[in-house]
Amino acid sequence: MNVQKTITLTAAEEALIASFGRLSGSLPGNAAVTMERDRLVGDIRKSGLPTRRVEAWHYTDLRNLLRNIPDESGEAVNPVAGLLPDTSVLALVQGRAGHLPEIDGVTGGTTSDALSEGDDAMNVALSRPDDAIGRINGALVSDGYVIDIAQSLEAPVEIQAVHGGGQVHSRNRVTFADGVSGTVVERHLAPEGDAALVSTLTAITLGKDTEVTYVVMQQQGAEDTHLGKLKIELGENAKLKLLIVNAGGKLVRHEIDCAVVGEGADLMLRGVNLLGGETHTDITFDLGHNVPNTTSTEVIRNVVFDKARGVFQGLIRVAPDAQKTDAKMSCNTLLMSDFGAFNAKPELEIFADDVQCGHGATVTDIDPNHLYYLMARGIPKKVVTGMLINAFVAEIVEELENEALSEAVEAIIADWLDRHE
Repeated sequence: MNVQKTITLTAAEEALIASFGRLSGSLPGNAAVTMERDRLVGDIRKSGLPTRRVEAWHYTDLRNLLRNIPDESGEAVNPVAGLLPDTSVLALVQGRAGHLPEIDGVTGGTTSDALSEGDDAMNVALSRPDDAIGRINGALVSDGYVIDIAQSLEAPVEIQAVHGGGQVHSRNRVTFADGVSGTVVERHLAPEGDAALVSTLTAITLGKDTEVTYVVMQQQGAEDTHLGKLKIELGENAKLKLLIVNAGGKLVRHEIDCAVVGEGADLMLRGVNLLGGETHTDITFDLGHNVPNTTSTEVIRNVVFDKARGVFQGLIRVAPDAQKTDAKMSCNTLLMSDFGAFNAKPELEIFADDVQCGHGATVTDIDPNHLYYLMARGIPKKVVTGMLINAFVAEIVEELENEALSEAVEAIIADWLDRHE
């Protein structure tokens, strides 16, 4: 006879289940979605949140780190100006989407409508058993945007999620038609104030011959928890420049699941983690090269102050038929404190024999010779340190080859450094 082992739920797990009980009557979805939500909450009740015993969460013990779950409600806040000039802002205020503005070539609606209509593409089903973000988001998601981009964007589009504490669970879908180009920014903002629990999932699909720059800018409050996931699919000859910037939050986990399904596709991932205080930030990346003649490069740069801890887990999988794959991944860390830490776990799983793949990781502090050279010319140490750190991270931001975007991101980085050096 098999005996099902039960667990004792933590206060945070109990609070998540209780939140669902209070919200369930107001969450959007048809009968199938409602049934799926119930199942996901049942999984949390049965299995709890993942611990370090789960390989994908080995360096981010979510069950131990997620201690407090705030109430569902938060204070009213207002959207801000877009990150880039002439941006069309799609505001998500406290997890609720507004009216979709008129943008040439862009159509769509809200996630709440898609769930209510039983849109299969917005299904809340999980991708794998250890998908804790998908489980939380699927159970509690309330709104977001579903947009289809049918022609090249003349100006950037920004999905701006802004909150004033509480709980925010949103989901977006962004689909680029064949041959289009453009820039989309996904920005998560919070004024300093009450703590928040934010879960977000964005599905991004690039059609044939697309050229897209997609930026995720995470600027949560100092006490916020941010659990985010990107699910990406690249079609034939699709080119994606993806930039992830973490410049806030207390507990942050960003998961990027990317499937390369079209020949000639190229992914360029660049990531910047700015970590201070007692922040714990994790980027976990899973890339599948599934067809021949595709390329990818991933470069993650991290700056760690105080008692902050960071994680990068990167897995590149090359399928047996994916000959001529060219994939390279690196993770570089500036450790600015004896009390901080960063864990890097790059991996390759290669099942083809005609490929060029590699990975590497470095951890160091600022070269004292560089400090001496600049300080000897009368520049104060704090200014020198800021200059060298800025150069360390700006190098990869400039690879996006978009001057306005580079300047906007560098300004955020410089502001963060001014407050944490």
